[in-house]
Amino acid sequence: MKIKMKMKNLKLLPVLFIASLLFIACSNDDDATPLPVNEEEVITTLTVTLTPDDGGTPIELQTRDLDGDGPNAPVITVLGNLNAGVTYNGNIILLNETVNPAENITTEVEEEAEEHQFFYTIGDGLDATTTYTNFDGNGNPLGTQFTLITGAVSSGNITFTLRHEPTKPNTGLVDAGGETDVAATFNVIIE
Repeated sequence: MKIKMKMKNLKLLPVLFIASLLFIACSNDDDATPLPVNEEEVITTLTVTLTPDDGGTPIELQTRDLDGDGPNAPVITVLGNLNAGVTYNGNIILLNETVNPAENITTEVEEEAEEHQFFYTIGDGLDATTTYTNFDGNGNPLGTQFTLITGAVSSGNITFTLRHEPTKPNTGLVDAGGETDVAATFNVIIE
């Protein structure tokens, strides 16, 4: 009788083992706090307004891509030329125009300043420099506001690039890492 009892217990051992694995696998993980998902912003329109310190007429640079990755190229507009030897106060507005009314993404970018940074790339031939004028909570550049100082009469490109989750601090776009949320290149003239 003892031998039959041991055999019966041995036969139940694999069943108990599998049942314990299932019990462990189905444990409740709801106690753990899930990591917040920070989805990338939908940005259809980037507008850069450059207002001269001397009170002159503002210059507007805009790229608008309402179909995103669709077949239509972005519409790029440059309204006005820059003047030589002038300091411009720059302001960048980002919109999602796939919704009505359009959503101002700039607000979200500024609220998440530690996770974003604009970079300004001045192309060869354009005599201009830029300086950040707004920063995140750690004192690192954000760049939705900046100054642009023009030099001599010239022409060339300026590219505005918004990076999501860049390394901060950094020495520029080359070592910033992160992912590009939006990038736009404008051909500008300094007269």
